[in-house]
Amino acid sequence: MSLRPAWSEAFDGVRAVPGLEGITRDWAYGDRRGAGVKVAIVDSGVDGANPAVGGLAGAVIVEPDPDGVPGDVRHVDGPHADLYGHGTACAAIVRELAPGIELWSVRVLGERLTGKGWVFAAGLDWCIEHGMDVVNLSLSTASDDYYATFHDIVDRAVHAGVVLVSAMANERKSTYPSEFSGVLSVAATEGTDRDVLWRNPAPPAEWGAPGIDVDVAWLGGATISVTGNSFAAPVVAGHAARVLGAHPGLAPWEVKAVLAALAGNAGT
Repeated sequence: MSLRPAWSEAFDGVRAVPGLEGITRDWAYGDRRGAGVKVAIVDSGVDGANPAVGGLAGAVIVEPDPDGVPGDVRHVDGPHADLYGHGTACAAIVRELAPGIELWSVRVLGERLTGKGWVFAAGLDWCIEHGMDVVNLSLSTASDDYYATFHDIVDRAVHAGVVLVSAMANERKSTYPSEFSGVLSVAATEGTDRDVLWRNPAPPAEWGAPGIDVDVAWLGGATISVTGNSFAAPVVAGHAARVLGAHPGLAPWEVKAVLAALAGNAGT
């Protein structure tokens, strides 16, 4: 077994947590397709031609502006390559759970899966301004310089009704925006059943989903086995998309409440 990511130990064993009564999966998810829900993958890009991704509704590259000063970005609309494979893997997981979604790629990372904090922030701004319903963030920043920036962005996203799903860091350290209460923060659990998620009553790792030794789509149509909180986050994003597909207009806190009622350890 691969080395476990940090925060995953919160989901060892099954601990009962309170959940709302009367919420069933059939009511919460409807047909489980997430039709009409706009889901953005903020990452290394997405290969829309990959069969597991099933096409993209749109794509944009957010990158430093070579003609500007540090902190300036430019937006390049249109199809683009996945520079690493990470974004494609995340997109395919969301598509697997909610096949009817409108999937968007927002590329903010480069070939080494690294990027600039201000570019990451600008990518999130783009998602809010363009009406995304769910945003998968399998990335974060450990720089305290961006604490206030991302705190403000998360607040604006929540007020705009945007559900932000953010992977915890794989190492035990503070990262943003994954530790803010306005996001659905996710850590990896063992298992392969992506239809099940878990709730942790003692955040910052608020949700758990399969992400340890899991098979994911990769570049060139390949499938590889990986471990990381990055691959647990899109599971939760897929569940959120299902809920919003069945109940458009729910606020992010309402989506959280519904998912809490459906958690594998809710009331058990």
